[in-house]
Amino acid sequence: MRYDLNLLPVFLALMEERSVTRAALRLGITQPALSNALNRLRETLRDQLFIRERYGIRPTPLAEEIAPTIEAALAQLDDLVLNQQEFDPAKAERLFTLAPNSFVELVLMPALVARTRQLAPGIRLRMTPFGNDLAETGVISGTTAMVLGRIVDPPDNLVVQHLLDDGLACVVRSDHPDVGDRISREQYEDLRHVNVLPPGRLRAGLFQALGQQKLKREVAVSVTHFLAVPEMIAVTDYCATLPRLICRRLAQDPRLKVLPAPVDLGTFPVQMAWHVRYRHEPAHRWLRSLIGELAKELVSEQS
Repeated sequence: MRYDLNLLPVFLALMEERSVTRAALRLGITQPALSNALNRLRETLRDQLFIRERYGIRPTPLAEEIAPTIEAALAQLDDLVLNQQEFDPAKAERLFTLAPNSFVELVLMPALVARTRQLAPGIRLRMTPFGNDLAETGVISGTTAMVLGRIVDPPDNLVVQHLLDDGLACVVRSDHPDVGDRISREQYEDLRHVNVLPPGRLRAGLFQALGQQKLKREVAVSVTHFLAVPEMIAVTDYCATLPRLICRRLAQDPRLKVLPAPVDLGTFPVQMAWHVRYRHEPAHRWLRSLIGELAKELVSEQS
């Protein structure tokens, strides 16, 4: 019996997304094309595989049973084919989809874009949202090359690499009426604050650090991205507690001043994770190595 290996990534995307619309978007194909592929899968495996529900699709017992086998088989095929291919960055033509959190997108991705433009002009980079959890990024299914940020409870099919650690500092407007060259614990607790709420479980980091130091904070406004903070700080008497690598960029803004936090709030890790199927793939290894080098440069510039 003949069957189309191109159907295997379709099956895995549907298993991961539980939505025809999202699976088609992730694979870069139209919904009709994905529906056609699903019908061929159903004919091949003689099972409905996915049943429509009000808010998406639900895999059948057979789909649940065969999913691990298909994922492992696809990973082996990828290793077999991709590892035989030579990779020359200067000549490569390829698209990588990355899922950086908002911190990594701001402090690391511009340097990555510049360096790939210099070393591998044929490589294109596509950024996709970090999402509420790892499943939403596409890294667990392997449709996204890698995720960059704080990796919480990774599944067994992900490889995780530590990139760097960063600390926290405070930002207020440069002519703040109550804050000079340092901010005391009492001032910190008296001020109102701008808070950045990244998606998912990342939001726990600063709250936990403040709780461990028994440091109170009255949040006046919450935003979803670091880029929104300087504009709000510049026109208010609010304070923001941000990663030092972010603060290093904000220190160049004459409207703002960066101060040490009133207490030691510790550090947080920044990591990179990718599907095991890409462990030995030459192009992927090159890109991971480049990201690691850029992370080291960031740390050396800060010290």
